[in-house]
Amino acid sequence: MTDITVPAVEGLITAAEVQATVDAIAQWQLPNGMVPWYPGGHADPWNHVEAAMALALGGRVAEAERAYDWLVGLQRPDGAWHQYYVEDGVEDDKFDANVVAYVAAGVWHHWLLTDDRGFAESLWPVVEKAIDFVLDLQQPRGEILWARHADGTPWPFALLTGSSSICHSLRCAIALAELLGHERPDWELSAALLVNTIRHHEADAFAPKHRWAMDWYYPVLGGALVGEAGRARLADRYETFIDEGRGVRCVKDRPWITVAETCECVLAHLAVGERETAERLFSWIGQYRTESGRYWTGTVYPDLSHFPADEQSTYTAAAVVLGADGLWGEGPSSKLFTDHDAVLPRLIDIPDGHPALHD
Repeated sequence: MTDITVPAVEGLITAAEVQATVDAIAQWQLPNGMVPWYPGGHADPWNHVEAAMALALGGRVAEAERAYDWLVGLQRPDGAWHQYYVEDGVEDDKFDANVVAYVAAGVWHHWLLTDDRGFAESLWPVVEKAIDFVLDLQQPRGEILWARHADGTPWPFALLTGSSSICHSLRCAIALAELLGHERPDWELSAALLVNTIRHHEADAFAPKHRWAMDWYYPVLGGALVGEAGRARLADRYETFIDEGRGVRCVKDRPWITVAETCECVLAHLAVGERETAERLFSWIGQYRTESGRYWTGTVYPDLSHFPADEQSTYTAAAVVLGADGLWGEGPSSKLFTDHDAVLPRLIDIPDGHPALHD
């Protein structure tokens, strides 16, 4: 187990401030390990995993591992988790592919940060079952359908944000397999097909969600669009979704600034080498910080009301911690979202039109 240094970014956020935000997440974690969005609220496995990453970054490794234990105890025999849980049961029983896949990103992040091979080995069967469930929803072209109903019926469409996030989770799963000596060439091919679809068939493969900021930056954040293509993607709708001095609009036609999306966008800009932009975006989130170290989920302009009302969500706090780690850049997990090829296996390059795409 390696010693963990809490991230800090000079002039933007101190280690003490990051620690206070991590401690605020831990304060709301339930005894069973579940991290709800807020006290009395629900949890979803995706944001729960993000909270676990933040807990570990703040040195709260025991709390992070308790969060993973909660997931292990709830995983279904088919590898899935439901969409939303409350303390005493299930709130929404569908199975969101992106939500299921994200455990792989969390486990790989935990390995990078702690160097705990025993943890990685114990979570491997959980990751393997989850990824196999997700890839059962992959279409021949490469996109991954959004979800299954509780009865197993798949949703009829794929989402760009979800598939982009799955791209990153799938690479984390492949990395874990390689670490532990498991060969999963089928996962490598699935990742290549998925990336090809995101790069070349966005208009045909995914339901149109252009109103949402996540559909704009997630192909970059997930590592599907890199280099000049990634920079062009971010530049194309920057003015649509960025309010200068405020942050990222969750949706383009509403003056609703969300801290989590702003921090994710920070990571996306870092991933294509635009550090100056990333720092500027991150510098704006301090205005949404509370004395507790938490952050308002969303703020509506010009009246500065909060939406959802009075919400300071754990997933928002976690996004800030991950953003700080990415900007810090010196920790063992700092590059997971900002320099994919540094800590993840390289993608197989299948040129568009290759026969493998039609097998």
